[in-house]
Amino acid sequence: MSDDAVGHGDSARPTRAQLDYLVRGLDQPGGKLPLFDREGRPINHQTIRACIANGWAEPWYANPIKPDWLVCRLTEAGRRLAARSGVRPADGRGHD
Repeated sequence: MSDDAVGHGDSARPTRAQLDYLVRGLDQPGGKLPLFDREGRPINHQTIRACIANGWAEPWYANPIKPDWLVCRLTEAGRRLAARSGVRPADGRGHD
């Protein structure tokens, strides 16, 4: 499945990039999702938009300084998906 694939919430299967993005919101206040990956690169907008389309993330607020940034948070469906994935928020790797 590509980053722009669209499904229906819990029934869709996320790509690895989508799952890595979602898991990072588990330990953030309000489920805030990252703007940048662990290496400091911007999260691909296709990844973010696919997570929104699947109901796993939702836009949170507009950033007046950087209006092109998509500031999002986990939805309940996204939180469930990320929590049962076996990927840890701190390191992005699965449980051993």
